[in-house]
Amino acid sequence: MTRLRDLGVTPGHLPAGPLNAITDVPGVKVGHVTMIEGDGPLVQGIGPIRTGVTAILPHDGNLFQDKVAAAVHVINGFGKSAGLMQVRELGNIETPLLLTNTLNVPLVADGLIAYMLRQNDDIGLTTGTVNPVVGECNDGFLNDIRGRHVRESHVFQAIESAATGPVAEGNVGGGTGTRCYQFKGGIGTASRKVAKGQFTVGALVQSNFGTREELIVLGVPVGEHLRETLLPEPSGGSIIMVLATDAPLSSRQLRRLALRATFGLARTGATCSNSSGDIVIAFSTTRRMTHDRPSGSPVDMVERVHEEAINSFFRGAIEATEEAILNSMTAAETMIGRDGHLVHALPLDTLQELLTKYHRIP
Repeated sequence: MTRLRDLGVTPGHLPAGPLNAITDVPGVKVGHVTMIEGDGPLVQGIGPIRTGVTAILPHDGNLFQDKVAAAVHVINGFGKSAGLMQVRELGNIETPLLLTNTLNVPLVADGLIAYMLRQNDDIGLTTGTVNPVVGECNDGFLNDIRGRHVRESHVFQAIESAATGPVAEGNVGGGTGTRCYQFKGGIGTASRKVAKGQFTVGALVQSNFGTREELIVLGVPVGEHLRETLLPEPSGGSIIMVLATDAPLSSRQLRRLALRATFGLARTGATCSNSSGDIVIAFSTTRRMTHDRPSGSPVDMVERVHEEAINSFFRGAIEATEEAILNSMTAAETMIGRDGHLVHALPLDTLQELLTKYHRIP
């Protein structure tokens, strides 16, 4: 797996965390189930299969009982995600976040509900229901998307295998069959240390968007140089961006943070097409909300980051999002999917030459 920094560049100005991944935020775990089966002509319901599911856990406790502050920002709403309305309204997340393909959202949400019911025997009986959060991108160019192959067992496996440490990128999990700037895309991640190193902002993306000529890498018009190279059919595309931090940001502050992911996306050249679902979900691992509010005062006394100190968080979100998108491409490998559809990986030797030509590599 090759990451952008392996080419000899150091993106941005803020330092990355030790793993340069969303798992640099303490407590955050990521798990993937990757499904690659079959070749040749499409047989609906059988394959070829090029899909999967990715699980992001804000902490390893019971998320329904110990929710985390969260926010959502929708850049362009051509998407079929689940659970975003309640996150926006209540400002919290109470389940793992799952990423999959567009037509699999209902089945994955159902599997996530089953997981939460198993973990919480009071849901729907002595307390309210649960809000599953599922993001998606369309992998139908490579995958038998109508087969809806991600099922409850895969949801359980992704959640239960989630771990801290390095995160697999590229053709894995929810990014198995996705494309980015008409090259192979997928899962990518990065992180930044902010507030003079006191806190971390991490990003994880599921990339599936953009046309070739748009691609910009660290200010270099890579897409213009590769406009007619290794070109598959055009893609409309989408991107799901997840931001995590260990700073006690309120849901309002997290929405401001989510807005800044837009700048990181734009730095790579994206224009957010008519048919794109470009969505940001942000959460704080340390801003917690218990399900059963303690009796007594109706007023919560909580810490939060001062507004005057939030600028470095904004920069961290921008830089981490940009690098996560580029990592999703450099880590991806060429893939052949249904009906022989071929999507090439970004040619890293050519990318390195262009970065050197434009003086991005010393």
